Amino acid sequence: MKCPFCGYKDTKVIDSRPTDERKRRRRECTNCGQRFTTYEVVEKPQLMVYKRDKSFEPFDRLKLCKGIQSAVKKRPVSVDDMNRLVDDIENAFANRMQTETTTEEIGNMVLAGLKKLDHVAYVRFASVYKDFGDVEEFIKIISELSQPADDHSVNESDK
Repeated sequence: MKCPFCGYKDTKVIDSRPTDERKRRRRECTNCGQRFTTYEVVEKPQLMVYKRDKSFEPFDRLKLCKGIQSAVKKRPVSVDDMNRLVDDIENAFANRMQTETTTEEIGNMVLAGLKKLDHVAYVRFASVYKDFGDVEEFIKIISELSQPADDHSVNESDK
């Protein structure tokens, strides 16, 4: 790290603390003795999204948030829950170091998250995302929600 005061190329870290989504480092120049602060941020790879019309654009977190907001409008889903869902989606791609995806993959991830959060929001998002053509498709998705999920976590023999 180059010293901002004298330009010397050798500094030492004298204190390091995590803050929000970055790391704060207090540094000291080994030449002039001046101290300064730097912030280290993890750089995520740019995620590009293939759309249904075959166009290609950068992932837009705000656009995804707006779509989810429409689905959860007037539902008991907090802003924190919504942000956590978007964070989970972004982190899933970052953790896999994936730089390209499709709107379909993102949409399926949103659906999975909304299914856990709120069934009405799930149906709302699915109706737009899947572009339902008739009432039968609504009935099918609602009937899937009303069926109890198989719970394999507790086995009768374990009781």
